[in-house]
Amino acid sequence: MWVRSEYAGELAVLSTWLSALIPWTVTYTSGIGSGALLFVRFPLVQIRYSFGVPLARGIAVTDPLSATAFQQGQTIAVAYRVWTLGAAVFALALVVSVVYYRRESWAESWAVDPVRLLGTLLLTAGVVLAVAAYLLVTRGFPGVQLPVGVGFLVLFGVLLLIVERTDVGSDAEPESGPAT
Repeated sequence: MWVRSEYAGELAVLSTWLSALIPWTVTYTSGIGSGALLFVRFPLVQIRYSFGVPLARGIAVTDPLSATAFQQGQTIAVAYRVWTLGAAVFALALVVSVVYYRRESWAESWAVDPVRLLGTLLLTAGVVLAVAAYLLVTRGFPGVQLPVGVGFLVLFGVLLLIVERTDVGSDAEPESGPAT
């Protein structure tokens, strides 16, 4: 396997935290009024930049619930509701990763393997956010859509689900020293 079993926990935590920093979709929309908009949607926050406006007034940061409320009654509101669901799944993964990082031995005693749990949560968040990206495109959100982070969430989730997990202390053979 490409990662040693004893580092699977670190991989799970770091891939979850890295996923929080990768936007699940980036959208550039032009022809709205007299300018253009750039939407950078992270799992837990959306940053909107309005071109042609002074920087301080051109940036708007919203969470999924606020963004969903803003789109209420629009054809793309369902995409924002799906994003909110994906954000909730991702927030759960983030909480699990912090608990796993802070209390590793306790998390390792859970009935479910925390690495597999994080893999399942990241994969689920990736699939849900892929549906949200699809809905944004098909429900008429104008512009060029790049679902960058969706691929990373799915990839990280799958990698955590297939990583080999063994109890290193019990069945690991002792290393032999160099031949003399």
